[in-house]
Amino acid sequence: MRRGIRAVAAGLVFFFLAAPILWAQAEVTNPQKKTGILLVAFGTSVPEAQKALDNIDEKMRAAFPEIPVRWAYTSSMIRKKLTKEGKTLDSPETALSQMMEEGFTHVAVQSLHIIAGEEYHELVRNAKFFGQMAGGFRRIEIGLPLLGDHYDMEAVAGAIISRIPDKRTTSESVILMGHGSEHPANAAYPALMHYLQQKDFNTFVGTVDSYPTIQDIIRMLAPKGVQRAYLMPLMAVAGDHARNDMAGDGPDSWKTILSKANIEAVPVLQGLGEYDEIVNIWIDHLREVVKRL
Repeated sequence: MRRGIRAVAAGLVFFFLAAPILWAQAEVTNPQKKTGILLVAFGTSVPEAQKALDNIDEKMRAAFPEIPVRWAYTSSMIRKKLTKEGKTLDSPETALSQMMEEGFTHVAVQSLHIIAGEEYHELVRNAKFFGQMAGGFRRIEIGLPLLGDHYDMEAVAGAIISRIPDKRTTSESVILMGHGSEHPANAAYPALMHYLQQKDFNTFVGTVDSYPTIQDIIRMLAPKGVQRAYLMPLMAVAGDHARNDMAGDGPDSWKTILSKANIEAVPVLQGLGEYDEIVNIWIDHLREVVKRL
């Protein structure tokens, strides 16, 4: 009897000592790995702006043909508006929950934001929970936004300069409109302006909600005697901000404000997602994330 008890005890000790090793080996050799990609944008409800996201979608699927791609919008306002129109776009959290239900084990989340501001950090924070919870993903990684580092600044500046309309002369300015943020990452906008001006001294970056403002830009233009400025959105899509705050006819639009300063504004309604050179930067970020899975 005692011999039998000792045998059972020895077996239990072996089990508890060996189990972690066996489970680790099982996870490494588990053939059921299922990898997915989640693209996360602020979103748009403007039909004309959708082509930028469609271009991103096409290029991403071509770059990762064997990995399923899902989408999510961070803007609850845009999601609600689209729902009223009969279109459903998930939040990042809902999309990740659905991917868990579909059996994905490894997920690469790629931010399509411009800077690593509040929305990006919220995305990172919430996405990581899906890798920490019981029954969550075995691995989840998040890619950098567009302006992630020095090399991104160089590449984005070059891509934007190459997309300035050919008819623009060097005496005419180019003003890019970013969204802006109270987050410290807003510093990326004046930093990008520095990189742009190394290539084109008459190119400026302003923001809707932070620094530099359009008034700051006008003060920079005053000594140059600029009479015409091309307005280009520094956003993934040429959506509501680009069409109303930048190029609209309202009293607070940049076009109107520049006109009052005796500067003719020429809007260029193309989102960054329409530029393949820009999309390739996001693809490079995602490629690094996929490697880490």
